[in-house]
Amino acid sequence: MNSLPLDQSTAEQYARLALDCVHREYPNKIAHTLLSDADARPPRELTPAFYGCYDWHSAVHGHWMLARMARAFPNSALAERARAALSHSITADNIAAEVRYLESPGRAAFERPYGLAWLLQLSAELRVSKSTLAHVIEPLETAAAKKLEEWLPKLPYPDRSGQHANTAFALGLMIDWARLVGHGREKLPFASAVRFFNGDRNGPIAFEPSGEDFLSPCLAEADLMRRVCTPPEFAEWLTAFLPEVPTLRPVSSPDPSDGKLAHFDGLNLSRAWMLFGIAKGLPDDDPRRLRLLLIADAHRDSGIAAVSAKHYAGSHWLGTFAVYLETMDLEGRAKGMHRVR
Repeated sequence: MNSLPLDQSTAEQYARLALDCVHREYPNKIAHTLLSDADARPPRELTPAFYGCYDWHSAVHGHWMLARMARAFPNSALAERARAALSHSITADNIAAEVRYLESPGRAAFERPYGLAWLLQLSAELRVSKSTLAHVIEPLETAAAKKLEEWLPKLPYPDRSGQHANTAFALGLMIDWARLVGHGREKLPFASAVRFFNGDRNGPIAFEPSGEDFLSPCLAEADLMRRVCTPPEFAEWLTAFLPEVPTLRPVSSPDPSDGKLAHFDGLNLSRAWMLFGIAKGLPDDDPRRLRLLLIADAHRDSGIAAVSAKHYAGSHWLGTFAVYLETMDLEGRAKGMHRVR
């Protein structure tokens, strides 16, 4: 019996968004450094595993979503279609080409940190699912982790924007992956979180959102710190960082067909899962928990309502954010968190 808030019918709708785009090459926005005329090639040749979904990072987390759906509904037709799509993309030859691309000169900053952190999440999901593809993708997982681990010690300041470069969000994904794989991989992202954010006070959440955010810089930071603190430590840190529970209201996109303005629909979803995570990180008797859960619910409702196939500007990625939110219980990140009504 499915214990998730996500029913199979809704899961089918979300999975269809990924199935419709993971092997759809165009339109395509590539962050591609050309080293010679020979590099002027189509996306399917440059990065043959992750060339769909408009951009590399969306292709990666679209595959993550399919892997997560296959685990959530393992005996369904949905799982069969998801596994078939994953097997089509994640082959030894395709992954070898991805590694060559990532390790080519001049591409040190490729998809760093957002896309690389999502790649680690995809690898983690395949590991948890006990998929044979976990072994296939491992060389790319190793290359992505190496890129991030070489970069973090050199990073003098965190990026506090509300888009792909945000440091706190990537560190959170890295820590979740590192705790799964072990072998001491957690030390660097853990230490980086403490180095960048432990002393922060009076987070400027009243200034959010800005521009074209799909992440909340302040909530991403708090959601990271609950991963590295004990509940009492986190309660003390959060009091200093956000002295009052923020008054946040869901936002809406003025034009969902505009790729950048569609970010606001994703902001509601990411705010929701971060608020749930922050509440989970506090002691059970902390009076802030209920207020945080209520605000999270409001953002969840608005975010879920905006997920549709109508505009590719949003459909190529919003399904992933919805699934990440709705399957938090599958990872135990939100055990005991139920919607408040």
